[in-house]
Amino acid sequence: MVLERVKQLAQQVTNTAGPAHPLDPLTLSEIEATVSILRAEYGKLYYNAITLFEPPKAEMVKWLASPDHAPRPQRKADIVVIGTDGKVYDGVVNLEAGKVEKWAHTPGVQPLITMEDLQAVEHVCRKDPKVIEQCGIVGIPPEEMHKVYCDPWTIGYDERFGTSVRLQQALMYYRPHVDDSQYSFPLDFCPIYDANKGEIVHIDTPKVRRPVSRNPPNNYNVKDIQQSGGYRTDLKPINITQPEGVSFTIQGRVIKWQNWSVHVGFNYREGIVLNNISYFDKDEGAVRPIFYRLSLAEMVVPYGNPEHPHQRKHAFDLGEYGGGYMTNSLALGCDCKGSIHYMDFDFVTKSGAASTIKNAVCIHEEDAGILYKHTDFRDDSVIVTRARKLIVSHIFTAANYEYCVYWIFHQDGTVQLEIKLTGILNTYAMLPNEDTKGWGTQVYPGVNAHNHQHLFCLRINPSIDGTDNTVFQVDAAQGAGEVGSAENFYGNAFYAKKTKYTTPEGSKADYDGKSSRSWDMCNEGKLNKYSGKPVSYKLVSREVPMLLPKENSLVWKRAGFARHAVHVTKYDDAQLHPAGRHVPQTSGEPSQGIPQWIASNPTQNIANTDIVLWHTFGITHFPSPEDFPVMPAEPMTLLLRPRNFFLRNPALDVPPSFARTPSEVAAGKQGCCSKDKASVLV
Repeated sequence: MVLERVKQLAQQVTNTAGPAHPLDPLTLSEIEATVSILRAEYGKLYYNAITLFEPPKAEMVKWLASPDHAPRPQRKADIVVIGTDGKVYDGVVNLEAGKVEKWAHTPGVQPLITMEDLQAVEHVCRKDPKVIEQCGIVGIPPEEMHKVYCDPWTIGYDERFGTSVRLQQALMYYRPHVDDSQYSFPLDFCPIYDANKGEIVHIDTPKVRRPVSRNPPNNYNVKDIQQSGGYRTDLKPINITQPEGVSFTIQGRVIKWQNWSVHVGFNYREGIVLNNISYFDKDEGAVRPIFYRLSLAEMVVPYGNPEHPHQRKHAFDLGEYGGGYMTNSLALGCDCKGSIHYMDFDFVTKSGAASTIKNAVCIHEEDAGILYKHTDFRDDSVIVTRARKLIVSHIFTAANYEYCVYWIFHQDGTVQLEIKLTGILNTYAMLPNEDTKGWGTQVYPGVNAHNHQHLFCLRINPSIDGTDNTVFQVDAAQGAGEVGSAENFYGNAFYAKKTKYTTPEGSKADYDGKSSRSWDMCNEGKLNKYSGKPVSYKLVSREVPMLLPKENSLVWKRAGFARHAVHVTKYDDAQLHPAGRHVPQTSGEPSQGIPQWIASNPTQNIANTDIVLWHTFGITHFPSPEDFPVMPAEPMTLLLRPRNFFLRNPALDVPPSFARTPSEVAAGKQGCCSKDKASVLV
């Protein structure tokens, strides 16, 4: 009966949209079918995640090469559930066969904390006698408990409680008025919530108590800004229009734009996942593969206050909460402007119901300034070409912070990842004139914003003209020989020093700004016929701070991926999450994810084979009053740029905005300009 229902649901999807691409996210119907199968087999469960079980790469590569002849990979669901007894189970459901393929109890772990888990804590805190008592100590009477709020976080790891109990820590705040920002009124104590019991089991309090601030609120809402001087009145409208529509096409979830083709996936954890990225090279007359899979795979936000219990504040926002689960529903004219195509995201709730985040992904074009330009000073001949870019984006809110993630495709073959940080600082209470000891900054009276880092881990599975790739570290180096020597008489020689990574252990590398360090992902089996160098894509990333918590600190052990800027591993279908599959409450002993994978085979060959490059980048944030009460967006970016991949500038066929040759100047002609379709004489 269940199998029949699964087939009916699958048929509904086929009838409306055709067969799903093997890498498309699960649909509402497929999520419902997965829940039906699990309920029939195991009864009542609490659903933590149901997402696409990505087909093995070997199967996908065959299907992508010949979709009309190779077997289509089966649709399967990767599931994480919690039993009524608190046990955690990992599994795989084959949706086409209508059966459970894998079901395993996973002891000693806690799966990520969902939005439903988070929302339960605040209501419990307001009614808990111990919390009410602590509120009284800092100056909040019982009748004002409705004004008490909290940001629930996973507890990270606390040796007092271990991993067997599912816990959250509540960062406490107070709102004098419902429209006030609670982050201006942080409280000094931290309740710990047991999700299995649904109650507060402990409260951490500081040695020195800090009463709730009675300063005026520092707000960012419209009413307060209008009352404190109003908004600027000298802004004129900027209209963005594409009267003939967009320049991209979308078939299912495959985007074709300019010479690019890319599949846009999405899951509860990483958010946007880009697959099968290729570029049509006109000079070769062929579609050339570049990347098999790109994703923002993990991040950690370590805070720098060593006083207990602030050592627990180091959020793994993707592995502990899920970037997909926290994704905003985007609004036209606010989050995105122009002619927009949206994609939704379907997910499972704790009870097993299927739900949807509308407009989770925004796809649009933007002007990108000058693509290239040259003016000849001899005769006033000139060519200038403006660029445009395609942006695939989503925005997720992790408690106080917003992360705006933009995957950007450029006409010259460059892929760019830009992340903007905005939202609100995580704040803690402080006494008047209290010494922050350098661990934080008073951004408003009574408000201490602690130093912290935002470290992101990019997962790159290159496919540079094929799956056999190699990574080289590239450093700008001085030529050998002293000034006056035969080989470097004038002392001005320098070159690109390349270091080949051959083993995972040998690939551990840090960023070096002095040498302009970058990394080439190459296909050594194919040489550029002009340069004679391997075709490659270069990772150019300059915002790469070191992990500041010290070796063997709790964060260092738990966030092993952040110990170095780059790691390279041999591709493995199961190795998707650099801090491990289940991140909440891990102790870091042993370190999960990348350190574990490398330690299992440190001398494995990673040259001329299928590889994954893991890159950690980000910012170190020392807060200031300009970041409060809401933070102006701070951007960071990196580039994946073609190097020796093309025979010439691949964007030469983009119509110029204006062009005038020497012969046209001599003939008195004005040249030509672009009207976005073709160049015309004027």
